[in-house]
Amino acid sequence: MSQPVRAYCRVLSEKVAWAEIKQTSGQKDVIRVGTRKSQLARIQTDSVVEMLSKRFPAVRFEIVAMATTGDKILDTALSKIGEKSLFTKELEHALERNEVDLVVHSLKDLPTSLPPGFTIGAVCKRENPYDAVVFHPKYHGISLDMLPEKSIIGTSSLRRAAQLKKMFPQLEFKDIRGNLNTRLKKLDEQQDFSAIILATAGLSRMGWENRIGQILSPDICMYAVGQGALAVEVRAKDEDILRMVSALQDPQTVLRCIAERAFMKRLEGGCSVPVAVHTVIDESQLYLSGAVYSLDGSDCLKETMQTCMLFTQEGVEGPNDDTQHVGITALGVPRNALNAAERLGTELADLLLSQGAREILVVARQLNDSR
Repeated sequence: MSQPVRAYCRVLSEKVAWAEIKQTSGQKDVIRVGTRKSQLARIQTDSVVEMLSKRFPAVRFEIVAMATTGDKILDTALSKIGEKSLFTKELEHALERNEVDLVVHSLKDLPTSLPPGFTIGAVCKRENPYDAVVFHPKYHGISLDMLPEKSIIGTSSLRRAAQLKKMFPQLEFKDIRGNLNTRLKKLDEQQDFSAIILATAGLSRMGWENRIGQILSPDICMYAVGQGALAVEVRAKDEDILRMVSALQDPQTVLRCIAERAFMKRLEGGCSVPVAVHTVIDESQLYLSGAVYSLDGSDCLKETMQTCMLFTQEGVEGPNDDTQHVGITALGVPRNALNAAERLGTELADLLLSQGAREILVVARQLNDSR
């Protein structure tokens, strides 16, 4: 871990200690945690609750599971539904009505602009953000470039399909919907797909690492904004809960994801257009690679920029600051580092826009809408 990130962690430790003292003087005895009903969502939420329980042993956490719009509509590609917050809207309604106190999401499901009154109070340590290939059992032990010509690959992501069409023009790509269990069952029990593309992090959290046939490096397929990271959404004015969940904040992940989300926000991207990223923090530098693609991958703009993360601990975000960075409130992380990460994402997007990214994305959105 780099020196500046270690410094951020020390600041966060002080905030956690303060929050634990606060817990003994008025913190709720029961905290209700909202989540989607899927098995993966429950596993992710259980992991967050376990981390909170270790830090706040006097508090009891109660999980409230519910189905979202994205869980209910399984016969239409996500990019065709035409609605933001597919996997978050019902959970946010429950948060707004005080039926839950916090909600656990996959960060990549959260739009870059949250509804008024909400904020992401913590971004947990990121797992492997890369995409993975799961092959039909008859193709065990090979890679994508070894599949027969015209093999069908299942993915519901325009981002994945666009990049892989460019890299593997001999393959065909088809939408596949459903949770991880459903998609793996379709792959194994039917002959429709030779392989499917899934997030490595989701497979790992489910304990299915043995199904991963190939992990796609960024030179083959860059990942989605926020992929691999879990986010905890809270009411922005609920200071006790905000302080509590900030104990889970991973500074390095926060800075990377703020840069990624700022990049997508400036591009006005989402699941209806192919936008991809790759971030690395190396010593004092934050590197962001970003790309936009046409639906068939034939048009692509890709650039990399970097910014310095060597900052003092002055200007740390505090509990009374009403400051969000692309929807994230990062208590304990120096404000100048957060600003630099957000600025990096915006400037990289502006560079691609100056090269014609808007035209590529407009055409991609129109073609997707007309399919």
